[in-house]
Amino acid sequence: MKATDSLLTLNDLAEHLDIPKRTIYAWRYRGVGPVGFKIGGHVRYRQSDVEEWLNEQRDERESVGITRVSGSIR
Repeated sequence: MKATDSLLTLNDLAEHLDIPKRTIYAWRYRGVGPVGFKIGGHVRYRQSDVEEWLNEQRDERESVGITRVSGSIR
């Protein structure tokens, strides 16, 4: 873990992503959200893991140059 890598609580993560906490609980249950880990029964998320996960969620259409013009795809 980087010295500047902060740990986020579930509340911190929900606020950071502007989503309900129940969504994070659902992601964790399904194993599809950012990697978390337990410390004394409390789940924490590394800021760097969250940022890496966010980068993986990027809409691939942007990276391959697909754009929408007047209702059609180019």
